[in-house]
Amino acid sequence: SPFYAEMGGQVADHGTITMGERVFQVTDVQKDKGGKYLHYGKLNRGTIHVDDIVCASIDVDRRKAIMRAHSATHLLQKALREVLGEHVHQAGSYQDDQITHFDFTHFSAVSPAELAEVERRVNEKIYEALPVTVKNLPIEEAKKMGAMALFGEKYGSVVRVVDAGGWSTEFCGGTHVTNTAQIGCFKILSESSVAAGIRRIEATTAFGVLDLLDDRTEILAKTAVALKANNMK
Repeated sequence: SPFYAEMGGQVADHGTITMGERVFQVTDVQKDKGGKYLHYGKLNRGTIHVDDIVCASIDVDRRKAIMRAHSATHLLQKALREVLGEHVHQAGSYQDDQITHFDFTHFSAVSPAELAEVERRVNEKIYEALPVTVKNLPIEEAKKMGAMALFGEKYGSVVRVVDAGGWSTEFCGGTHVTNTAQIGCFKILSESSVAAGIRRIEATTAFGVLDLLDDRTEILAKTAVALKANNMK
């Protein structure tokens, strides 16, 4: 299946499975204990039979948006470790086509100045257009590279390593951009506590940032009109 099944914090792909005039709209994909991909959705008409020849197609634009969010999350973790310290470790994550959540270990609220510096470093690496490579490596070799593993996660003898220009290197099974420049831009939306010693950053990328800018520009323009301060710059 070309569909990515939900795992590792990354949501599943959407798309279609077509059989002539019949179209099955895929809205969720899960992997069972045996490793089989289970596609959930709705068939518009007719029936599906075993041995039918089908065409499976993902929603490419949505996949690309999710890839941008996931790759940005890797850059975010590295920037947090540089700004806050190496005690920072991932404690959970979520990526879809609109937003990313990143949960991490830290003992206090992150200050506005620290958040601004983290955001600046992530965008700096985006604008450096770092190549993003994916390799399957023996776990010991991956550890020697300094690849970050998820605390408490069990790994096999061979692991998948995602490396962004040698700056961010992590164990990861998700989908990613091939160059950090494809992320476009990165904006932190909020920072909060989700549990004792666990903080969460919400952020968005690319078109999400542009949509945010449009919304705030509209609010500013309406405020200026209400205050009769129309010479807004």
